[in-house]
Amino acid sequence: TSRNLRDRLFKDLDNDVALLVAEGASVQEFVVSGRGELHLAIVIETMRREGYELQVSRPEVIFKEEKGVTLEPAEDVWIDVPETYSGLVIQKMNMRKGELKNMSVEQNIASFHFFIPTRGLIGFRNEFMIETRGTGTLNSLFAGYFPKFDSVPANPHGSLVVHESGLTTAYALLRAQERGVMFLGPGEKVYEGQVVGENAKAEDIVVNVCKQKQLTNFRAKTDAVTDDLIPPRVLSLEQALEYIGDDELVEVTPKSIRLRKRILRKASR
Repeated sequence: TSRNLRDRLFKDLDNDVALLVAEGASVQEFVVSGRGELHLAIVIETMRREGYELQVSRPEVIFKEEKGVTLEPAEDVWIDVPETYSGLVIQKMNMRKGELKNMSVEQNIASFHFFIPTRGLIGFRNEFMIETRGTGTLNSLFAGYFPKFDSVPANPHGSLVVHESGLTTAYALLRAQERGVMFLGPGEKVYEGQVVGENAKAEDIVVNVCKQKQLTNFRAKTDAVTDDLIPPRVLSLEQALEYIGDDELVEVTPKSIRLRKRILRKASR
């Protein structure tokens, strides 16, 4: 219950001096502030291992008001990537309001120094690792609070959302994987409104991942179906927190980490 969660979160304040917990908009909500996504992920993972179940919204930066001016945090970012990915990095950082301060190329390795609002950096690390095939390194350092920047685009993505509750089948996943990257394999329980994959386009699509193959008199080898299935991308807790949009939540339980829409029913969304 929310009372147990409240006691557990406020108990954490005794040991973790960098953590701040406040009451949320309702009795069942809490605003937990910490030093970045990794810090929050450690708190959530610790609670998960202790047997707590909770849902987490997308991380947000903390704004400040000084002399009537709204200030927001910004960071210095240093990126090292193979030269072939340099154009991609500049394009991605420009989209997120990153300002290029310095650049150099040595032995086919491009080094960049960017100045970027922290809002633009949320969700970038996971995308950066995927786009550079794990060959790039990214380090950031808090630069301070600056006057609020213009609108910084969030992590733009479309999700594949479950149509109805049931058990996933290889036959249905084979169709669904044509739309994008799947987060689940066959034989897993799902419910309406659960996010099971990332759409290739920046819009949400409702998919049926529980559809059964119509039975006929012809025998068919099941290997032919399962061999064509692409292994799902299993998201860790930090990756899930970075991935979700403003209308999505991460459902954290001792056994699993799931993604879902805030409003589960398609008609209500």
